[in-house]
Amino acid sequence: MQTIDFKAFINRILLCLVVAFTVFSCNSRTKGGVYMRTMVSYYADKFEGKKTASGQIYRHSGMTASNTSLPFGSRVEILNEENGKSVTVTVNDRGPLKASREFDLSQGAFKRIASLNQGVIKVKYRILR
Repeated sequence: MQTIDFKAFINRILLCLVVAFTVFSCNSRTKGGVYMRTMVSYYADKFEGKKTASGQIYRHSGMTASNTSLPFGSRVEILNEENGKSVTVTVNDRGPLKASREFDLSQGAFKRIASLNQGVIKVKYRILR
C-alpha cells in the first residue's frame, strides 16, 4: 500500500492554484478578448465636417475613432482605467499620429469616459469585432 505525503500534496495544489491565479489575473480576459493598455485623445475642432479616411464625414457627436491598422468598421470597447467608464467606438479613420497612442476618439466618445479638459487619458481597450 502506497503512503501519501499529505503536506507535499497540499503544497502542490497550492502551487497550481497560485500559477492559475497569476495567469488569469495577468491576462484580464473577458468575453471579447484580452484588454490592452494605451493612451487616447480626441479629435480637434478643425476636423468637424471633414472626410475621414473611410470616406465618412467626421462628427464630434459620433462614437468613432481612428486607428492605424484595424479595418474600417471594427468595433472597440474603450475603458477609462481611472473611473471605470467605457464606450464602444467604430473605427472609421486612420491615425493617431502619436506613436504613444493607439486611438484618437471623437469628442462625443471621449466625453462619455472623461472630461475634454483631461486631453489624454490612460485606457484599456479590447477589440469586439
